[in-house]
Order: sequence, then structure tokens, then C-alpha cells
Amino acid sequence: MNRLPVSVLAGFLSGAPALIACDLCAIYRAAGARGEYSTGFTATVSEQFTRFGTEQFNGTEFRRTDPDFLDRSMTHLVAGWNFSERAGVSLNLPVVHQSYRFNELAGGFTPVLREGSETGLGDLALVGRWRIFEKANDPWVFSANLLGGVKLPSGDTEHLETLQRSIDRYESVVGPGHNHDALGPIVSGIHLHDIALGSGSVDGILGLATTTRWKRAFLNLQGQYYLRTEGAGYYRFADDLILSGGPGAFVWLEKKGTLSVGLNSIYQTRGSDEFRGRPSIHTGLTVWYMGPQVTFTWKSRFSAQLGADVAVHAVGRGFQNVPDYRLNATASWRF
Repeated sequence: MNRLPVSVLAGFLSGAPALIACDLCAIYRAAGARGEYSTGFTATVSEQFTRFGTEQFNGTEFRRTDPDFLDRSMTHLVAGWNFSERAGVSLNLPVVHQSYRFNELAGGFTPVLREGSETGLGDLALVGRWRIFEKANDPWVFSANLLGGVKLPSGDTEHLETLQRSIDRYESVVGPGHNHDALGPIVSGIHLHDIALGSGSVDGILGLATTTRWKRAFLNLQGQYYLRTEGAGYYRFADDLILSGGPGAFVWLEKKGTLSVGLNSIYQTRGSDEFRGRPSIHTGLTVWYMGPQVTFTWKSRFSAQLGADVAVHAVGRGFQNVPDYRLNATASWRF
């Protein structure tokens, strides 16, 4: 019997610690598209592009003729092994390519335009899956999977270390008791921590994915939480909460394959980042996304997914660039 996607987690970025992450998305978006976790090895490639082009100050958009921006493309290379239908483990290696333009205060005092692009590895994530409940009375199916793991500090932390040196130089002149933000003077909506490839921290990952199906209709609901610790440059990224889900339907449902379409909504929020234990008022973000999602499976081996998420409501604290949209593509093959 073909089953509903168990853990199609609407995604964000994993190795990008300053942006809201989604290691679970890359790992489980297409691999569980049929809801059939057979024993064996699965290889997944997941691509996501995100555009941060809207500048805000305390949640209010303002426009400039030459705005700062960050374009980030992340390719997740995922190797997974299912011990059984109930349990499995996956290792996610993100490869990040990003282009950006923004101003920073070199040495904490002189505005300097930073413009360019770079490619590098993000932070590894090791995630386990445990099916905690399943009930199938055709045509009704319900299942729940508990996900948990750890993010490891494999990504480059050069930008965080540069930020630390810049703040230290600034405070050596104005004094540590001077009334300024924890990150020093802010002159752009894109900051050095936003382009960091890695966090230098060991972080916890928790998630729960549920699927309900009745005949050809289904409903997916997911929750994820990222517990952050202090990493490189005395910088601690805020904890992340992501809630997502939405309805859909199978437009083609056969033994040899399936094709489904759905509407996905995502709510994500994080608090203030910290430098040496002090929170920054120019960090913290809440976003609502909405967009279509198409999933295809062929036999028991191949699955793929395409999606687009539009930021219908985004509010950042202080001076920040917030996301405009993101595009997702995933392909998975079970050996």
C-alpha cells in the first residue's frame, strides 16, 4: 500500500547558523516521501536557495537605491541508514555558496563595503529517527516520527572570529561600559555572523513529524527545535523554533509511483543572539512562509520534491535584512 509522506519537513538552511536552519528538512524531505522506511542505505541531495533582500529597521521596511543583500544556496549531501522501518540514522553534510554586499565597520570604526561570494562546508548534522506510533486502517493512516540529533562544528568560523576582533578593538577605545549594542555599531542589515559558514558550537536538534491520510487527502505537521550553545568568537546563536505543515492530495496514486501536490505553511522564530553573554538588539527574527509543494515517487527506490516558499510576513529586530523567498529541490535514492 502506498502511504502518505511521513516527514516532509518544509526546509531552511543547515550549515548557516545565523539563518534559521533545517537539517531535518534535508534529511527527511524526500527520503520518507512514501512513508516506507525499508532497511538499507539511502542517498539524498537537497538544494535550497534563499534571498535576503528586504531591509528593515525594527520590523519596518525601508528602501534604498542600492540595498545590501545576501543570496545563499545550500546543497545538503545526506547519507542515511535505516536499521528497520521504525529506526534509522542520517549524516548531513551541507555545502554553502553565497553572494553578498553589505557595509561593515573595519576595526569597529571605518565603514567598508564588503562584496563578493564564497563557497565552503557548513556544520555537519547527525540525526536519528524513531517511529513512535503508527495506525493504518485503510483508507485512514496516521504515523508519528521522533527525530533527534546533534550539529557538529565542521564549518568555517572565520567571520565570527573577525567579528570578535572588531568588537574588541572598538571596546578598547570606547570602553566596555560604553552604551552600545553587544555587536558594536551596526551600519547594515547584513552582519558578519549572517555569512558565517559554521558556528563553532555543538548544538542539539529535536523534531516531531506527523502524517495523517484519508483516501487521497493528507495533512503533514512538523515541529523542530535547535538548542544552541556558545561557539567561535564567544558568539552564541539564538535557539530556533520551526513549525510547519499543510494539506495536500495525491493526484496520481499507483503501486509503481505517486504524485502529490500540497500547500505548506511555515512559522519560524528565534530570539536574540549573544556575544560574551550580552544579547544584541539587532538579532531576532519571526517569519511566516507559504507556498506550493510537489512530491513524486517511483517504485520503492526514487523520490523527489520541488517547493517554493514566499515570506508573507517577516519581522526582524533592529537593523536586519529579512528573507523574501526560497526555492527547494530534493532527490533521494534507496539502494
